[in-house]
Amino acid sequence: MKIEFVHIQNFRKLKDCRIDFTDNQTLFVGANNSGKTTAMDALILFFKLKTKFTTRDFTLSNWGKLNALGEEWCNAGLEDLNLNIDQWVSHLPALDVWLRVEERELHYIHHLIPTLEWKGGLLGIRLRYEPLDINELFREFTSASKIAKSLVKLGKVDSDDFNIWPVTLWDFLDQKSNLNKFFKVHTYLLDPEQSSSPQILNVSDIPIEGDAFNGLIKIDIINAQRGFSDVNSDSHESVSSIKNLSGQLRSYYDKHLNPTINPTTDDINALRAINDAKKLFDQNLKECFKESLAELEILNYPGFGNPTINLSSQFNTLDGLNHESAVQYVLEEGLSLPEKYNGLGYQNLISIIFKLIRFRDEWMQVGKNFNDKTDLGVIEFEPLHLVLIEEPEAHLHAQVQQVFIKKAYEILRSHANLQAGGNFSTQLVISTHSNHIAHEAKFTSLRYFRRSEPLPGISQTSTVVNLSKTFGSDDETTKFAIRYLKTTHCDLFFADAVILVEGPAERMLVPYFIKQHSELDNCYLSLLEIGGSHAHTLKPLIESLGIICLVITDLDSVDPNSNYSKVQPGKSKEFQTGNETIKTWLPKIKDLDGLLVLDEEKKESNDNPIKVAYQIPIQLIQCKNPVEVYPYTFEDSLVLTNLSLFSTITGGTGLIKKMVNAATESDPERSATLMYEAITAKGAKKAEFALELLYFQDPQTLQPPEYINQGLAWIEKKLAVNKPGLKTTRI
Repeated sequence: MKIEFVHIQNFRKLKDCRIDFTDNQTLFVGANNSGKTTAMDALILFFKLKTKFTTRDFTLSNWGKLNALGEEWCNAGLEDLNLNIDQWVSHLPALDVWLRVEERELHYIHHLIPTLEWKGGLLGIRLRYEPLDINELFREFTSASKIAKSLVKLGKVDSDDFNIWPVTLWDFLDQKSNLNKFFKVHTYLLDPEQSSSPQILNVSDIPIEGDAFNGLIKIDIINAQRGFSDVNSDSHESVSSIKNLSGQLRSYYDKHLNPTINPTTDDINALRAINDAKKLFDQNLKECFKESLAELEILNYPGFGNPTINLSSQFNTLDGLNHESAVQYVLEEGLSLPEKYNGLGYQNLISIIFKLIRFRDEWMQVGKNFNDKTDLGVIEFEPLHLVLIEEPEAHLHAQVQQVFIKKAYEILRSHANLQAGGNFSTQLVISTHSNHIAHEAKFTSLRYFRRSEPLPGISQTSTVVNLSKTFGSDDETTKFAIRYLKTTHCDLFFADAVILVEGPAERMLVPYFIKQHSELDNCYLSLLEIGGSHAHTLKPLIESLGIICLVITDLDSVDPNSNYSKVQPGKSKEFQTGNETIKTWLPKIKDLDGLLVLDEEKKESNDNPIKVAYQIPIQLIQCKNPVEVYPYTFEDSLVLTNLSLFSTITGGTGLIKKMVNAATESDPERSATLMYEAITAKGAKKAEFALELLYFQDPQTLQPPEYINQGLAWIEKKLAVNKPGLKTTRI
């Protein structure tokens, strides 16, 4: 039995969101505030049902419609009232869980079989947070609302900013724990034939009683804020038990190893030794306190009617681990330090890993607490173990994060009952902000949370991209994308926007342009060096992510009449671009004349937030007669944009020396030609050019080429929609 997928509706920013699960390990990735934590909270709230819902768990834009419904209640006559749940359904938080059940597992779900003909396959269960009694909610809300309005009227309050509770239905449910008083999670069975989209339940669909997942799914959670207050934390866990290995060892020992619980013959010697030690210590206590207790007789205590004082120690096996040195790390023979002196990252790693061990052993009922069940032959295991982990990277450095993601699922399956071909399944779901964790995971296990463009009157929502559909094919493009991402950081999956650059010079200098000439320095940008001839291979991934993407590439002009050989750009010469990205992705134009005069908006995709930026004509206005020149790549465009600056550089070698010499030419066309020849010469080292430039010149003084300036301004405009605090004067 495994969870095939879940469908979340009307829960915070997840208005309508399907999340496919893998058979073993699923990772939630995405930019900050994209919905990863929202999805985890939805799973925790609906599965655990311990933490109370709040009005903020409803999708914000839904409250406008619910408040309008409350206003109708206050103004409608009895004959016009509609107190059916139909008006609420499209606004209620809900979680659809679709299990795949094998025929041999039918005995687990006998109480959930949808039809007599059903013999296994998909089984759908909806958990919906809904009003318990709409009539009662109507009476109490309208009564409170009438009282509030009458008080305002009696007080002759004319101010628009003064109100008395409750102003709206949301206001009523938000106060005095009213939401959880009037609402509850109800469980419904769904039709397996209608699994492709969320079903609409009708009046005949009656909620089932009890916990539908009891005996089916064992659910364990590791929250993000370990050691801090977390709304989803289990209340019985103290900070120390969550954070320290020693606390977890005590808990594990008490439940699984304590010899005083269901002792076996192997425990007799240990218990006898504890008893003998207790007797000896009690005798010592009486002897030590004999004189002190005798002094109390001066106070006539103990006296007539008062009991005699007797000292008795208590030896608890668990107390042996209840001190700060219970766990020690051995440095060398004879030297060790208590747990608290070890690095926080290492403490956190072993704490999480041991918690996974405890989850697994509790599921498999390992230990003395379960011996009585085994003896009676009533031991039962849930067929599915679901483990939810939020942000395991907290306090873990990069290498430890990679170790964790490689080993976590393996540890959860390390038991004789859980080997390949067994009857029990484990599914691990992790939400993360770490590109190191994403890098080590299989890309087909990634679920990317994609922020949607906010619409008028509707708060921003998110959808989920199943990257197994992007990386699941076996074509050459997919293979290249996987290989490329495996050689780079995977911050692409967490960025606000991505910039694909042509080569090493752009990779080194574009960050300076961002810092000095844009308002993007506070945004999370991913900069990937991909090359103009390969950028288009990431097209399927970029488009499926829906991420804002600027492709900074080169014209790479060629002459089709000369076997497509490299040529210095120029107009009216029937030249073309040799750049695959420009030809096949954006703007899908080969003709160089058309590219040189193309409007900026036509360099954008109509369907996705993607724009290409390439060299555009430069007007050299320092001449008596301004001349238009046409750069070939980033390097000559940069020099032509900063001619006066480059003409002052001395001491350079290689490519930068040639560029400086070209910059001092009085004839601008001759200058552009010399730069083109230097760039295209055999052995031209562009990375060395950028490094020498950084050595000789403060990059803060460089002006970015105009095509890059336009590209950065475009990103600012796109991000300003999602980041209201982003300052920009270029929109």
